[in-house]
Amino acid sequence: MTFPRLQRRILLCMAAVVIALWVLMPLILIALAAFTPRLELYRWPKPIIPSTFSTGTMSFFLHSHGVLPSLRNSVVVALLTLGMTLVVGAPAGYAVVRYRFRGREAFRLGILMTRMFPTSLLAIPLIVKFIHWGLYDTLIGVALMHTAIALPFAVIITSGVFSGVPKELEEAAMTLGCSRLGAFVRVALPLALPGLAAAAMFTFVISWNEVFAAAILTVRNRTLPAHVLVSLEGAPLDFRFAGAFFMIIPAVIFMALARRYLFQMWGGAIAER
Repeated sequence: MTFPRLQRRILLCMAAVVIALWVLMPLILIALAAFTPRLELYRWPKPIIPSTFSTGTMSFFLHSHGVLPSLRNSVVVALLTLGMTLVVGAPAGYAVVRYRFRGREAFRLGILMTRMFPTSLLAIPLIVKFIHWGLYDTLIGVALMHTAIALPFAVIITSGVFSGVPKELEEAAMTLGCSRLGAFVRVALPLALPGLAAAAMFTFVISWNEVFAAAILTVRNRTLPAHVLVSLEGAPLDFRFAGAFFMIIPAVIFMALARRYLFQMWGGAIAER
């Protein structure tokens, strides 16, 4: 390895460490504050690393009214959103790449244009329509709204993934007896699995963190972000840190489970260098 190449690699590693610290530092500070005793949290000057750790605030938050039911609602809504988004988004992304049809480019542009309008403008029409359809204050209604939010991104991501799958492999499968659907399920879909995992991760995080639609479309069946927004608005600072930390954990766990698929998609190119 030449010296200039070694320098570039060192600079790349240093830049990666700086970016990682920039992203992880707020999460680390929230985690430390969530397990800091209340008296030490309000002490000035406050130490970054507490002298003692306490699970009292986190335990109180977990046993507070409505936290565990809202947690269950968030998990159910996120899984429903994940399933509906991939069931619709993966075939849509595949169709955009593989099929030639009139208005394909306009369709791609239309997918992105759906994200131009803020959800707050649709609040009253959404509430009225959901009441008429019998979906107001239901988990399936929130999941449908989250699917509408995440679907444009899922279509864009999956279309880029399927564009990297060689079309010749599907044609070879069809010459051996597979139908068009069979070639998609048996050939294209397994090869696109790492990219679908990235789309699934993105969809789960969108659904888990979304608060506005969940707050306006539910009253009794609130998700965890909506419940935290309503109940912790006037809560003490330590309870807010406990709620923030508790909301971060499920998304981190889901990304840790899906990361091996991302390494399959990008790790090969890194290993070759």
